[in-house]
Amino acid sequence: METEIGGIPLTIEKKKIKNIYLKVLSPNGKVVISAPKRMSLKAIEEFVISKQDWILDKRKRYENQPIQEALQYETGEKIMFFGREYSLEVQEYGGCKKIALAEDKIQMYIKEGCTREQRKQYLNEWYRKQLKLRIPELIEKWEPVMKVQVKEWNVKNMKTRWGTCNIAAHRIWLNLQLAKSKPECLEYVVVHEMTHLLERNHNERFYGYMDLFLPEWRKLRKELNEKN
Repeated sequence: METEIGGIPLTIEKKKIKNIYLKVLSPNGKVVISAPKRMSLKAIEEFVISKQDWILDKRKRYENQPIQEALQYETGEKIMFFGREYSLEVQEYGGCKKIALAEDKIQMYIKEGCTREQRKQYLNEWYRKQLKLRIPELIEKWEPVMKVQVKEWNVKNMKTRWGTCNIAAHRIWLNLQLAKSKPECLEYVVVHEMTHLLERNHNERFYGYMDLFLPEWRKLRKELNEKN
């Protein structure tokens, strides 16, 4: 549903969820509201108005940023990996495809004739593998501290969330794009989703747990949302 609230054009998506979520997307500052199916338009309007200053500030930041052209996944382009910027180096050869990390470069070895989409897909596969190397150790670190158990986890590309938690199944999903942010931000999202195993809603109890487990979580959340 496309509408306007307080002079702000936005998209409202009704979903089978418990809480309302707000996202301002780059590069054009599109505002997306994900709301529970039964939430009234009036309640959504009140929520947006309460966040109006933050939304306008976020949209202004995007307006002042230079427009970045879509990556072509070619040599010389800049690629983010765990909070650091690397120069992409693409080499075509006849062997098996692979990606290697070398100081300030991400070296991509591919077969001749690979399309842009194939290069993008391959880089995303590499991102996924790197996340899957790091996520288990974070879960193992926090399970005894938080006294919860994650029975299943996975990585997927999400447009409006950094993570989700299925409380009944004790399953968490983490956003593929976290591979571009620094490791501390990944840890914040892992802790956030695991905290939902203690408290379903974003309320005082939930934030109390976050303050206890990860006192700097607000700083990490701000950094994560501002850079993406």
